[in-house]
Amino acid sequence: MTPGSPSANSHAPVDQILGELHGAVQRIAANVERVLVGKPDVVRLALVTLLAEGHLLVEDVPGVGKTSLAKALARSIDCTVSRVQFTPDLLPSDITGSSIYNRQENDFEFRPGPIFANIVVGDEINRASPKTQSALLECMEEHQVTVDANTYPLGSPFMVIATQNPIEMEGTYALPEAQRDRFTTRLSIGYPDPAAELAMVDEHAGHNPLDDLRPVSDAAQVLRLIEAVRRVHLSPEVRRYAVELVSATRRLPELRLGASPRSTLHLVRAARAQAALAGRDFVVPDDIHAIAIPVLAHRLVMTAEAQAARRSPAELIRALLQRVPVPTAALDPNAAFVRSMSNNNAGTPR
Repeated sequence: MTPGSPSANSHAPVDQILGELHGAVQRIAANVERVLVGKPDVVRLALVTLLAEGHLLVEDVPGVGKTSLAKALARSIDCTVSRVQFTPDLLPSDITGSSIYNRQENDFEFRPGPIFANIVVGDEINRASPKTQSALLECMEEHQVTVDANTYPLGSPFMVIATQNPIEMEGTYALPEAQRDRFTTRLSIGYPDPAAELAMVDEHAGHNPLDDLRPVSDAAQVLRLIEAVRRVHLSPEVRRYAVELVSATRRLPELRLGASPRSTLHLVRAARAQAALAGRDFVVPDDIHAIAIPVLAHRLVMTAEAQAARRSPAELIRALLQRVPVPTAALDPNAAFVRSMSNNNAGTPR
């Protein structure tokens, strides 16, 4: 057993695990913020998604740093990285790979596509056709690719960071509901404030900071941090609260489609990561509140009437957070990772 493996770290003291996580996250965040100036909350949510073993969808207008965020996060981790520029003529095999006939061997051999990397940056994903977008479904959910009846596993860690332009913009296709549901979180970067934009002009006008970005973490450390997040304690009360919150979206008259059971799993995984980043080894309702909108909003399908009334999914989730009763049962602040690990393995969503 190697010292850097997740198993070797599984019984390390809780302070040591949280210390390593906090230090690594700070280094990665500082590295990314050299490129994306003035957006610490955006960077933090991206790191929550990484530690929750999820995939990130970055949606915003052109020019606000969507691709820069994805590239900076990918370069900050010493993992294999690939980038795919989605275009209308892109084919599914351009992403997953294809079988090529080898004349010397008189047989077909598989040539892996760019999806075979730890961090996959998909730029302007909604400029490709729905058929090509669907090539990512199996990859994102099952961490494998099936080509010509053969299944090929993907590496670990594995994360897709996709950017998309608003669907109102020319040359875009709306992502299918099944595709959106695979993304753990969606975020919008937004325009920087004047001070941050001025700092960006001063620092970036004559030089691209991405050129000097160096890794500050590696795949082995990321796997250790992910293992630590899996072991964050999730009490039955908080678990029930997450289920009730997601279930409530399915009863809203403003929605044609509420959040799926997959979104419940993503919600509790992200809440565990949020708690770990806050230095806690247990989840509290505030962790659910902090990530509810990024995790749930992009999965909801509004009715035509709600759209005409200019209601937004984020607005509906804020209202639910006010209505769904928050558990008041006391949480155990001393819940140790090692002790909670056996409880979490017994049916707790991971």
